[in-house]
Amino acid sequence: MKILSIMKRHKLSGVGAAMITPFKSDFSCDWDSLRSMLDYVIDGGTDYIVSLGTTAETPTLSPEEKNEVLRLTKEHVAGRCPIVAGAGGNDTRKLTQQISQMDLEGVEAILSVTPYYNKPSQEGLYHHFMTVADSSPVPVILYNVPGRTGVNMTAETTCRLAADHPNIIAVKEASGKIDQIDQIIKNRPKDFLVLSGDDGMTVDVMRKGGDGVISVAVNAFPKRFSHVVYLASQGLFDRAAEAYEPLHEAVCALFEQGNPTGVKAALAITGQIENVLRLPLVPATDLLMKKMERLIREYELC
Repeated sequence: MKILSIMKRHKLSGVGAAMITPFKSDFSCDWDSLRSMLDYVIDGGTDYIVSLGTTAETPTLSPEEKNEVLRLTKEHVAGRCPIVAGAGGNDTRKLTQQISQMDLEGVEAILSVTPYYNKPSQEGLYHHFMTVADSSPVPVILYNVPGRTGVNMTAETTCRLAADHPNIIAVKEASGKIDQIDQIIKNRPKDFLVLSGDDGMTVDVMRKGGDGVISVAVNAFPKRFSHVVYLASQGLFDRAAEAYEPLHEAVCALFEQGNPTGVKAALAITGQIENVLRLPLVPATDLLMKKMERLIREYELC
């Protein structure tokens, strides 16, 4: 299949914002708040936008809502930064059909999660992603997040995919295993990007040679978190770690009751969105809200 465009791989280094989907009190999509959120993270220093990922509560969005999220995102970003679109599933054939029906014009890459629930073998993961890469008209970023999917894609499988398919250009690594991430960094092909999938590990991953992060925290604290990643990208790792220190407790709190429960709580506190999630997710408890309010105020995070 013809590739829509040959991307410059460095475009997707730095910090990518794993965008939320704001909802109104009646649980409908809040399109105005999505526009304002896009401005908020771009103006705060985000290098690229990741639309329709886990943080977007994508499993609860209808096909029509997913199409509108991506359409609006492309329209409102209007070339200010690159866009990545989430496209994952645990039925390979259905996923390739879904990708063929997506409007990926103006999208730099898709982010595709390891198949969940099925628990495929490493060989199954390899053939799944080779098939996805064959079918995608844009480059593919692998997404390894065993805490959500029930399967860990090993460093060997990631590097094998990176070496065997030119359309596979990066991995978002959220295994939480720094040794595994280090192994990928040491054995990856030239120009293959390794992106942290854990906000709290970003500086450590970049210190080892990683290329950035796809971040939840940058939704809530765009200027502060983008500055941390910028310092790390300049090789100023000690300064980056120092800049991250005031964020650490708040970033941990973002994930205390799951994602995007925490980040929506923080954004509601700062007046960016309504604190509404779709079941089975529910808003943060009063205890977490009070904790987040204190941390935002104490460390002047917004």
